[in-house]
Amino acid sequence: MKYSFIIWATALLGCVQHQKSPDIRHSLPFYNTADFTPEWIDSSASVNDIHRIPAFSFTDQNGEIITEKRFSNKIYVTDFFFTACPGICKKLTSNLSLVQKEFVNDTNVLLLSHSVTPETDDPVRLKRYANNFGAITNKWFLVTGDRNEIYSIARNAYFADEDLGQKRSANDFLHTENILLIDKHKRIRGVYKGTSDLQIKDLMNDIKVLELEK
Repeated sequence: MKYSFIIWATALLGCVQHQKSPDIRHSLPFYNTADFTPEWIDSSASVNDIHRIPAFSFTDQNGEIITEKRFSNKIYVTDFFFTACPGICKKLTSNLSLVQKEFVNDTNVLLLSHSVTPETDDPVRLKRYANNFGAITNKWFLVTGDRNEIYSIARNAYFADEDLGQKRSANDFLHTENILLIDKHKRIRGVYKGTSDLQIKDLMNDIKVLELEK
C-alpha cells in the first residue's frame, strides 16, 4: 500500500510540474497565403522558403523616406488606414497607440501604418493625424507614396484584401481592419482584428513570444 501511494504521488507531482511548464505555444505560426492559414514550420527551415515582405520605399509623416531597411532585424506591427476614415480607422489607430505604449522603450518593436488614400494623405496630413494619436517619431511610421505601390504590397505581400479570389487593381478601394505582426525576417507571424480590444492584447502577448525567438 505504501509503495502504491508513492507511485501515485510521483505521478501526481509529474502532472503538476507539467501544468506549470511553459505555454505549449512556444512559437508563433507563419502565414504564407492570402487565406491566412497558420503553418507551424520547423525553425531550421530556410527563411527563403517562407513568404516574406519585399523591398519598399514610402514617405512618412515627417517627410522622410522609409524603406524596408529601417525594419531590418526588427519586429513590426503594420496596418492600412486613411486619415479621413469616418469608421473603423480611429478605433484601429487608437488600439495601435496602446501597442506603442506597451513597447515604447523596446527598440526591437516598431509600427508601420500605410495610407490607402495617398493622393490626399500627404506628410502634412499624416503628421497631424499622427500627433492626434501620439505617434512617436522613429517608433511609429505613418506612410504615403505611390498608390499602385501601396496597393500592390498591401494585396500581394500583406494579403490585406479581404475579398479573396477576386482580382483587384489600385482603382478598387482597399480597406481592412486587419493588423499584422511581422518578424525580424519580414515574415507574417500574426493577424488580428484591429478593432478588437481582446485581439490587441493577443497581439501584444504574441510580440513578447516572438521576441524570445533566436
